[in-house]
Amino acid sequence: MTIRKTLLVAFLSVGLLSAILLASLAFVKARAAVQAEIERNLVIQAATIAADIDKMMFERLQNAATWSHLDIMQDMQIRDVDKRLSHFLADLHTGYKDVYLDLSCVDNAGRVISSSNAARLGLSEKPQPPWSSASLSGANVALEPPTASQDGALVMRVPVASAFAGGTLGQLRLTLDWTGIYDVLDQATSGSGRMLAVLDGQGRLIAASRELREHGLLLGYGLADWRKGAARTNVSERPGSPILDSDVIVGSAISRGYANFPGFGWTTLVIQPLDQAFAPVHRMAVIFMGLLGLIMLLTFSMATWVSREIARPITALTRFARGYMRNKVLQAPPVAHGGEVGELTEAFVQMVRDIDQSQQNLVRASKLAVVGEMSAVIAHEVRTPLGILRSSAQMLQRESGISEEGRELVGFIESETERLNRLVSAMLDTARPRAPAYSGVDMHKLIGNSIAMLGAQAGKKQVVVTASLRAARPLIECDEEQITQVLLNLLMNGLQILDHGGRIEITTRDDDRYLTIEIADDGPGIDPTERTRVFEAFFFKREGGIGLGLAIVQQIVNSHGGEIEAAESGLGGALFRIRLPRIQAGGT
Repeated sequence: MTIRKTLLVAFLSVGLLSAILLASLAFVKARAAVQAEIERNLVIQAATIAADIDKMMFERLQNAATWSHLDIMQDMQIRDVDKRLSHFLADLHTGYKDVYLDLSCVDNAGRVISSSNAARLGLSEKPQPPWSSASLSGANVALEPPTASQDGALVMRVPVASAFAGGTLGQLRLTLDWTGIYDVLDQATSGSGRMLAVLDGQGRLIAASRELREHGLLLGYGLADWRKGAARTNVSERPGSPILDSDVIVGSAISRGYANFPGFGWTTLVIQPLDQAFAPVHRMAVIFMGLLGLIMLLTFSMATWVSREIARPITALTRFARGYMRNKVLQAPPVAHGGEVGELTEAFVQMVRDIDQSQQNLVRASKLAVVGEMSAVIAHEVRTPLGILRSSAQMLQRESGISEEGRELVGFIESETERLNRLVSAMLDTARPRAPAYSGVDMHKLIGNSIAMLGAQAGKKQVVVTASLRAARPLIECDEEQITQVLLNLLMNGLQILDHGGRIEITTRDDDRYLTIEIADDGPGIDPTERTRVFEAFFFKREGGIGLGLAIVQQIVNSHGGEIEAAESGLGGALFRIRLPRIQAGGT
């Protein structure tokens, strides 16, 4: 048997067996996940409906308790001779016309003495034995058991206490439109294929969605056994009789009450036929079968040309090597497959990476060597004139006729020549920069001095330099000379790049560990692709620059344990953000 045939048989065997196994496992897991989600949804819906019913009953009970304590109810003492109480009940009925069918006051003999319906005045009411009761707001509200003859009505009775003679004057009778709860259940099951049932404490079906009502189960005990199952678990599978011939999934929730109303202990059932619940699972099975067939087709197709792909890793490795030789840029390496070819690929890619890293190190070393040579030339050519400038400034300070402003400017000359002299020394030590000499420095004062030093240059270009110093504690540990160099370099960058009438804004803020300095301008800004490269040595865009200023700035900030980044400012130009630690490691 040829290698190609061997590979074909192996791919078909391994691919198809694994595909069948994975598809079967995925289907089982998906079916379990769908069933769990369906059951969870049924329980959530049952709990939501139960809570809605509890809230509705609480509002109706609260109405009964509140109205029974109203002063106008005392008109029952005089049998509502002026019909004031009847008018009041009629107004309430109008306001709650979708809630109550009738509002009446009945004396202790059972005679209606006032009502929202004038036709009921004088009729005798025979109260039914209490079905349920609840104490709310100092009143005991009793519910009469619902009956088919009441045509969707639920009667609530609450005694009216006499405010003068003691005892009771009679009862306030509220006939609740119980069909409202049917509407709630119908809306909750609309288009879902589910059924909703509400059972009282004895298992009697007191409310149901349309399909259960059409089965004639309302006010019966046909689902009483389902309530017992609900007490043990929130969801279960069971035979659908007497509703359906097939099995059903039932989610249940027991009334928990609302506010200070403990509830009546009613049970809400959400019923869904099992075949309907698992219809998505059956569709999923068809999809999995289709996917399995597709996998079989793809596996067969792959096996027929896999022999041609044996040479692909070698081709990719050759392309990778030629691309690097042509462009000197590392491209995405080829995927290393197993075996000898994979090991060869990994070793070759690693070798090319090492060569590329060595070249980058050589370039950096060359740049540092150039910096060293330039520093030696600058040290030789600049230190002598700097010494002359410093001596001249010292002599000018001794002149008696010099003004205070002139003396201050001469002081700037002397301090800056000294700083430049130290800067020349620092450039000589670029390869081995001087360690910072830490001391407590007021950054707000240092920023003010830096702005003053560059005041003449800013004034010449009419550049406005403002400071918004918001840091609560500007004192940090740093090398004052080096941080001054950082500030001046960044400010000079801004002054050199800005046109006349530009703007530079310095902002500070702080927290417990860091002080942040932001220097923003309204210039042309920095290209987002170049914001990390601006800190490289000899990278510059401005004509006449040498690309060392920002490299030195980054070196100083890093030596202080801080961070610097370039971004876009709110003024539309460049933003340099510096974060410096308050206390250096090992500092005082």
